[in-house]
Amino acid sequence: MLDKAITMLQAAVRNGRESREAVEALFFTRRVWIAFIDDLRSPENQLPLSVRADLISIGIWVLKEAERIRTRKSDNFVGIADIITIIRDGLK
Repeated sequence: MLDKAITMLQAAVRNGRESREAVEALFFTRRVWIAFIDDLRSPENQLPLSVRADLISIGIWVLKEAERIRTRKSDNFVGIADIITIIRDGLK
């Protein structure tokens, strides 16, 4: 799912903030991170509590930045994609 979000965000960069790709990338990225945060909050999640807390904080930043893009206060698709790439690579 993180790979798909990264690919979609890269397409949004190529096609512009007003494109259909941008809208779809933001929607998908929000869904992924909401589900990811929900999983991180679960007592069954086996990651250390400090790692979970850090990832939740990052997820909140991603959600806020996506909202800033949606409301035309930012165009930081690349920043979100970079952070997701770092998280994906770190979780491997």
